[in-house]
Amino acid sequence: MSDTYSTHAIGLFVANKSGVLNRIALVFSRRGYNIDSLVTSPARNPDFSHMNIIASGDRETLDQILKQLNKLVDVVHARDYADLDIVERELALIKVRCIAENRTDIMQIGHAFRGEVVDISETTITFQVTGPSRKIDGLEMMFEVYGIIEVIRTGKVLMAIGDELTAFAGYSRKSLPTLESENK
Repeated sequence: MSDTYSTHAIGLFVANKSGVLNRIALVFSRRGYNIDSLVTSPARNPDFSHMNIIASGDRETLDQILKQLNKLVDVVHARDYADLDIVERELALIKVRCIAENRTDIMQIGHAFRGEVVDISETTITFQVTGPSRKIDGLEMMFEVYGIIEVIRTGKVLMAIGDELTAFAGYSRKSLPTLESENK
């Protein structure tokens, strides 16, 4: 096993059926690979779904996981997006302790990160912020001195750039399965 431990963005295009998520999670679990975040959304064709999994571990084990995922009947395609240009975003809600004396400073910091105030009370401010994970990490660091009460993050969503279909980015269109209603 390789000792290069890193985070991987894995995209899957799967059948939209019950039990698929469980079978996919079991592949990771059997290999001792942790799923850091998971986002699932329906595809344009309601028979399919997109999954974005952020997982941490070594490359060699990930390669084995991808091979196993691609053998599952309900998985149309699975791949690691580490080597491709993708758009990657995350959404977070961050609730910060806020006394009157700090309110202006906290609001300025939130707005500098293009955060939107979604709730405010006498003792707290809640911001919604979207963007790359490092932006959200940076905002969390800035708010630490004021006291973060709670953070809820969606996990990363991924999309291939340009006219490529995310599920098949980096592959020749000639070798793709026909999913005509996905390409409308």
